[in-house]
Amino acid sequence: MFTQHANAIFSRAIDDYHRWDDVDRPLENPYEPGTLDRLLYHKCWIDTVQWHLEDIIRNPEIDPAEALKIKRRIDSSNQERTDMVEYVDSYLLDKYKEVVPAPDARLNTETPAWAVDRLSILALKLYHMARETERTDVDEAHRAACRQKLDVLRLQQADLSQAIEELIEDIEAGRKFMKTYKQMKMYNDPALNPVLYGKK
Repeated sequence: MFTQHANAIFSRAIDDYHRWDDVDRPLENPYEPGTLDRLLYHKCWIDTVQWHLEDIIRNPEIDPAEALKIKRRIDSSNQERTDMVEYVDSYLLDKYKEVVPAPDARLNTETPAWAVDRLSILALKLYHMARETERTDVDEAHRAACRQKLDVLRLQQADLSQAIEELIEDIEAGRKFMKTYKQMKMYNDPALNPVLYGKK
């Protein structure tokens, strides 16, 4: 199954990152160039690094100058994350380009890759919530609450995985069709962000 394979790749990326737990660790992608596996691993690595940057920036004692640097880095990461989602959609568009949609084929509310984006974030939530259940510096009430949350996250992962599988099956059968739009992010574009173009 596609999602079972994707979830395994996400888990590998998250585990690989936590061998060092360093936001500056260079990406070493173990998958072959040009493959979907490589895109999925890269996507989850970006998400994992950004997860930890978001943790760092919330430190109430962080130096404001350092916080600004991290905020800029998160902005850049968001753009890279969006790019990776679009690469995955492009891969799938090419894979299913020969499929002829049925006359009554419908458009889904989101593309497969944007659903997979949520699956990658869920993998991170699962990893970190599981770590919370193992902490020894908190009381049992904290661990029990986290175990309950972990159960909900597992159910959410199973439901989202099933929905993605059904969406892909519908695309393969021509019951649904893919349509993508390049994300029109404006805040990084000096021609579209009024704060930036107002400086000229």
